[in-house]
Amino acid sequence: MVKEEKELEDKEVKEETETEVSEEQLETVEEPKAEEAPEEKPEAVEEAEEKKEELAEEKKAKKPKEEKAAEEEEIVEEKFFTVPLGKAWITPPRRRAPRAMRMLKFFITKHMKLESRKETEEEEEEVSRLIISNEVNLRMWSRGIEKPPRKIRVRAAKDKEGNVTVYLAEGD
Repeated sequence: MVKEEKELEDKEVKEETETEVSEEQLETVEEPKAEEAPEEKPEAVEEAEEKKEELAEEKKAKKPKEEKAAEEEEIVEEKFFTVPLGKAWITPPRRRAPRAMRMLKFFITKHMKLESRKETEEEEEEVSRLIISNEVNLRMWSRGIEKPPRKIRVRAAKDKEGNVTVYLAEGD
């Protein structure tokens, strides 16, 4: 019984010292925060306001660029194609997806009547380009280099300058 009482007293003493220390620590920790907090708030608020102003300026600057991009991309001609890529499977497995990409480029060049580069180099005119969107590229490589799709449905849009952009057809 005497031992049990001593153990209980020791536990109470430990709990009291722990609570006293923790309360003291809390007071010392809370006091500097209370003093520093009012000073930091105005600086933080000022920085936040500056960032908001910068973002607003960037948005204003981006709007004209977006409008220019929309003006440049006036579509003259738009066609939907289902491009057969089955012959890409004739090649060895590690060359199939790259061949499928070449087949897509050749198909679009042929059907959208893009000028070949050899002819344009002689004339020294602005070269019309074939641009493949990231969505089409991701679909082509989605199953890896060894298993490209057998066919893919795309939308090809030609702009004023003769550039053709290939997008994934809607619904695919």
